Amino acid sequence: MRDRSLVVRALWFLLVGWWATPVVVNAAWALNATVILLPLGIKVINVVPTVLTLKEPRSLSVPESARGQRSLFVRAVYFVLVGWWLSFFWANLAAFLAITVVGLPVAYWMLNRLPFVTSLYRFHG
Repeated sequence: MRDRSLVVRALWFLLVGWWATPVVVNAAWALNATVILLPLGIKVINVVPTVLTLKEPRSLSVPESARGQRSLFVRAVYFVLVGWWLSFFWANLAAFLAITVVGLPVAYWMLNRLPFVTSLYRFHG
């Protein structure tokens, strides 16, 4: 899929992304609260940057794109020990910062890194 223009991404953020992102994050945490739906919750967290600004993740089907990604075992251990609680605070702090004009750039940066904070998933490569 091709990247969208900066204008389209900015319009998406202003019209949809700013309010849809907290909804998606809270839905992901509701899924994470169950053991059965935890994998789906992690997948939803991994698309937060796309919901925020329509930023496309790199393709994991291309072998050179998957390079640099931590193993699933390491990511799972990190999530169990650190990621589940740190990403909860990270996302809520970002949502709080997003309601201020001064904090908006920091919130944008934080929400784009939410997949990494949650499970060491590198969204951008």
